[in-house]
Amino acid sequence: MTTNPERAIVFEVEVAAPREAVWRAWTTEAGVRSFFAPGAHLDVRPGGAYEIFFMPEGPPGMRGADGMLVLAVQAPAMLSFTWNAPPSLPEARAQMTHVVVRLYALADGRTRVRLVHSGWGEGGQWDEAFAYFTRAWSKMVLPRLRHRFAVGAVDWDAPPPVLD
Repeated sequence: MTTNPERAIVFEVEVAAPREAVWRAWTTEAGVRSFFAPGAHLDVRPGGAYEIFFMPEGPPGMRGADGMLVLAVQAPAMLSFTWNAPPSLPEARAQMTHVVVRLYALADGRTRVRLVHSGWGEGGQWDEAFAYFTRAWSKMVLPRLRHRFAVGAVDWDAPPPVLD
């Protein structure tokens, strides 16, 4: 018997902040604006909104993660939400994947963040979206989260900081 494991993007990062502070960064509009994107509409409860706006002034449906929903909440340890591909990949964008963010308190007041993005199809725009988010989570979102607690909130009107 052959098994085909679920295709998933998995990344971990340690953040120089207590778990409750990192939780607020993921679950409040001000927190999201401090590292993730310049705009958001959140209602952090199962079935509530988890919309992240990379282009807040864009037309509805083209601002970013429009229409995404919270799937599960276990404060301050776990948040799960739906996610979609960028507008440049309409075939994949018409469907949703899901993200689980788990926060682990470390003994030194730091937090380990584990992000798992799964629910992927295969081929065509699915592969393009998978590659896009492999880069986005590892090279932009999670480094910005770490930067937010080490240096300060992202200034969305300034050139982006150079991150590791």
